[in-house]
Amino acid sequence: MSYLPLHPTSHPTSHPIPLLTSLATATDSMTTSASNFSDSLASLADELARQSFPSGALYVVATPIGNLADITVRALKVLALADAVACEDTRNTGQLLARYGLDKTMFAAHQHNEREVAQKIVERLRAGDRIALVSDAGTPAVSDPGARIVDAVIDAGLPVVPIAGPSAAIAALSASGLVADQFHFIGFLPSKDKQRDTVLASLASSAATLVFYEAPHRIADTLAACERAFGAERRVLIARELSKLFEQLHRCQLGDAAAWIDADPNHQRGEFVLLVEAAPAKE
Repeated sequence: MSYLPLHPTSHPTSHPIPLLTSLATATDSMTTSASNFSDSLASLADELARQSFPSGALYVVATPIGNLADITVRALKVLALADAVACEDTRNTGQLLARYGLDKTMFAAHQHNEREVAQKIVERLRAGDRIALVSDAGTPAVSDPGARIVDAVIDAGLPVVPIAGPSAAIAALSASGLVADQFHFIGFLPSKDKQRDTVLASLASSAATLVFYEAPHRIADTLAACERAFGAERRVLIARELSKLFEQLHRCQLGDAAAWIDADPNHQRGEFVLLVEAAPAKE
């Protein structure tokens, strides 16, 4: 099985990737194992150079959700090649790119200007530019800006290339142990209590694991609302600060979630993914 399929091209891309270069250099004087790692990185860089990254395409690039080491090599290559980076916040993305030794032209593409920026991107793609689309963290257009831009590019008949990578939802699911054949990604619930409760009530009998994103100032209220909607016996995974220094994953019944949240002020800090167990099968 090939995890990095080759797409041969008569015009190989030769842009170096600073992080790969520094990693290879850092391991040159280490153990045999490290030396093998260095050789593998060099081979990977050569392999990547033979892949095709067409011009005139929008690249939807997933970036780390907290741990800088989670960037993919392919994402680094695309960011190095891109003529410009459309980003949710140029300050955040500028800092991220700098950590990888990249200095790129950037422009803002957020929820307040998506429609206008979409047309700008379409024009640049038609002129042959490669544009990378990123959000502040994770995969663009999934509970983040970007969907309208992708829609406009597709409508214009131009290529969209997803560059797979970090996703908080998938990371939490993989470590949840909540067994179900499917999951339902809801993202952020409505901020108003009545609307939130209506959405939760509509999901009470779902046979899928439910996936929510939540902010720290609402986490306690949301868990309480989930208990009311789904019952105290249903299990929940509370995933906090995934991939970051203070990462925590706690699985319990919804009836015990409030006690865990209240046990330590730190339990209400950071960014959250909540996974609620699927409804029991009807007999």
